[in-house]
Amino acid sequence: MKPKKLLEMFLDSAHRSVGQARREVRDRLGPDHPLVEDVLQVVSELVANAVDHADHGLVNDLIGLTVTVTADSVLVEVSDAGSASSSPHIPRDRSLGAEDGRGLLIVDRLSEGRWGTREHGPGLGRTVWCAVPRAVRESPADETLHPLPRAVTSQ
Repeated sequence: MKPKKLLEMFLDSAHRSVGQARREVRDRLGPDHPLVEDVLQVVSELVANAVDHADHGLVNDLIGLTVTVTADSVLVEVSDAGSASSSPHIPRDRSLGAEDGRGLLIVDRLSEGRWGTREHGPGLGRTVWCAVPRAVRESPADETLHPLPRAVTSQ
């Protein structure tokens, strides 16, 4: 399958853009796509991070969002102004009480570690990307659902 770009758009650098991005991606993928929920979660996390962590100084700062379907994954790319003081990373404190950083833990899990960043040069921003794989993940044993036994009736 040749890669197919489903969506390429620009969003305001504002929290309302997370919902707008989710709606656009859901419309393009379709509600029955097998990866729609995972892709929507990744889009939410990456767009929210771009809004929260990029250095914003211009009134019209924009966030770029591209979604591409390939034979083995759905590729999500989010571009922003970047930050001079930090870069996307998974924090060392991975406890449930950690204040920040759980978003990239979610992205890492859903993409099975297939994510990264591209710096575009000083003042040119960055792109954070991830590939959500099409392969069916096996549920851990404690997450497997088992049917309830049938009730025995006496006659």
